Amino acid sequence: MALNEISRSVRLLFGPFQRCRPVVAPRRPTVPARCTSQTATQPEPTVEENEAVSPTFVNRNPRNLEQLALAVKDRGWKTSWPHREFYHRLMFSRSQSHVTAEVFSCTSPVPVISCSTKEWAVKRELSSTKSVAACQAVGEVLALRCQQAGITRMVYHEIPWTYRSDAVQAFRKAVKDGGILLSEPRRKYLES
Repeated sequence: MALNEISRSVRLLFGPFQRCRPVVAPRRPTVPARCTSQTATQPEPTVEENEAVSPTFVNRNPRNLEQLALAVKDRGWKTSWPHREFYHRLMFSRSQSHVTAEVFSCTSPVPVISCSTKEWAVKRELSSTKSVAACQAVGEVLALRCQQAGITRMVYHEIPWTYRSDAVQAFRKAVKDGGILLSEPRRKYLES
């Protein structure tokens, strides 16, 4: 009884495979070959099944709605500064010895992209890590990294009394010359 079940399952397992005639090659012994063509187990879909559209749609690209300006922006409080209504925010900071720029996403407190004069690749090209030239170099490298990551629009709000400094202006100009727009589109509201 058990032997019949085993032989039946072996026949079902190897049933779709067909045995071919031995392949005869010159100067080689005959070798039996096995065809791996399987018989179709399911019929081809009809035109009606193939044209049916699924009523549900799952967005597998989370940044797609951001790029279309349809994603929800967290507004936060009116009195809070900096404003929280953004998809990506650029933060630029200068200390007494280094310059740092970071891009934050609205969903994460950890920076998505960052650049600093603390990095050896940036530091070795500069004579000073806190000068106007260092701010410009950090802006150029950050713009390149943002382009490679696909982030081309972000919000940049600087404190008004530091905005007029030459270092901040050089950084801002380098980022804009790198192809990054320092404003985001207004959110679109769809009518239902």
